[in-house]
Amino acid sequence: MPERVEAASMPLVTVVAVVRDEEPYLEPMVRSVLGQDYPHPLHVVLSVGPSKDRTREIADKLAVETGRVTVVDNPTGSKPLGLNAGLERMPEGHTIFVRVDGHTVVEPTYVRRAVEALQAAGADGVGGQMLPVGDIPVQKAVARAMSHPAGLGAASFHTGGSAGPAETVYLGTFRREALERVGGYSPVYVRAQDWELCLRLRNSGSLLWFDPSLVVEYKPRRTLGAVATQFWRTGMWRREVVRRNPGTANLRYLAPPTAVVVLGVSVLLAVAGAVAGLTPLLVVGLVAPVTYTLGVLVAAAHAATRPPRLDVRSALVLPITLMTMHMAWGAGFLRGLTERVRTDDGV
Repeated sequence: MPERVEAASMPLVTVVAVVRDEEPYLEPMVRSVLGQDYPHPLHVVLSVGPSKDRTREIADKLAVETGRVTVVDNPTGSKPLGLNAGLERMPEGHTIFVRVDGHTVVEPTYVRRAVEALQAAGADGVGGQMLPVGDIPVQKAVARAMSHPAGLGAASFHTGGSAGPAETVYLGTFRREALERVGGYSPVYVRAQDWELCLRLRNSGSLLWFDPSLVVEYKPRRTLGAVATQFWRTGMWRREVVRRNPGTANLRYLAPPTAVVVLGVSVLLAVAGAVAGLTPLLVVGLVAPVTYTLGVLVAAAHAATRPPRLDVRSALVLPITLMTMHMAWGAGFLRGLTERVRTDDGV
């Protein structure tokens, strides 16, 4: 961990969040930001999209109460457009852009340590580890799946690791000049906009840095249906990233769609074998589904028993949670973007 930097050398910081339908989470998030131990007052910009709850009302209330919150209209709900609006509304003299999400709660030292890490590494962007935390069994299972390699792969911001250069950063603390140099977030990417931004930053010569001591609490979706929708759309957008940047394709991205294809073909073979009374065909068709199911059960058992152990109800939901994430992501990748999702992803 880098040594603490003197307050006089600490730059002014603006924290930006794009929010929509965040009534249960918005105030705790903003309070956690305003309660930071940073030596200078932090400014918060909330880009508020069209919501079906009291998100805008709460944002306006916080702006009046604190005097340190700016509320910006984000009519389409687009994250990249909202983030760019936040970048544009940074007060004069503020040189550090810190991104948070409506579902996140940042610990009191987060911003200071992020800026210290940015300065110590000489980086243009730094990020840490996402810590998913659940309150009910399904949400706890989703949280555990998201922090295990069997869920979202072995990306350091999901599973941890050593400090060092990174391809992308979770949320991210950036130098304002670096973001402005590459034109901010691309409005094309309703999702995966952070990954695409980091790609352009790296291509421009910027260093991105992972610091595992920077931990941000995240509240996952609370139902399997919501998880399936989230991962379906994420898979669609990852397909778009790969289409536009073929060199970024790797095994982690291609494994879920490959699994969907293999399992789909295997099930058809098994059904055909059962209908036709061809036992060898039935057996061949069952190999992949059985192997996949066993693999998921082993991974779920490993994930559930890691400290702190999951409670029984959450552990029982974990295998189906992993399958939902894999299949939805893979199917979304195979489907590719629809025009509706391309223009309004419902975030």
